[in-house]
Amino acid sequence: MTTENNLDFASVQAIVTTQSIKLHSSELHGVLTGLVCSGFPFESHEYLVMINDLFNNGEGLPAPVKGIVKQMFSEVWQTILDDSYGFTLMLPDDDDSIVERSNALGAWVQGFNLGFGLQHKDSPVVSEDVKEVLADFAEIANLSEEVEEDEATEQAYFEISEYVRISALLCFTELGSPPEQNTEVETVH
Repeated sequence: MTTENNLDFASVQAIVTTQSIKLHSSELHGVLTGLVCSGFPFESHEYLVMINDLFNNGEGLPAPVKGIVKQMFSEVWQTILDDSYGFTLMLPDDDDSIVERSNALGAWVQGFNLGFGLQHKDSPVVSEDVKEVLADFAEIANLSEEVEEDEATEQAYFEISEYVRISALLCFTELGSPPEQNTEVETVH
């Protein structure tokens, strides 16, 4: 279900930066994932209005950024529905500093909680597992920015990011609203 043209952190961040939009690629991916995992319908295009409001003061996004948002939304759906658990977080590569990767992970979970809250604000009843995930994500978002560049920090980062990935899938399993059987998740090129 995945494609060869999947977006990556560096290329998305480069496009967003050249368009002078103040957003972090990881946070955007987190918001879209939070929406999807909390039951946002695949068929709705209201996510574009939400993204405009959150990241561009309600103004329309420049065409390149709007294209990225649409493709990212499509890819979140594709990977989250993938039976081989191909869903990944949009984070900087392992070549980037642990500080940058940790900050991006914090931005991702912050975005997830924001997207989740936007979709789930009118129906606050969720299971204890989902409540625990949201609380854990809030703690992860507030982790100290002072991290050591060592093997223990690398291992902790890997474990936390994997926990976040699996927890997002858990939320989708519990609250997500898969597309109708006759609706195919489109890939935007």
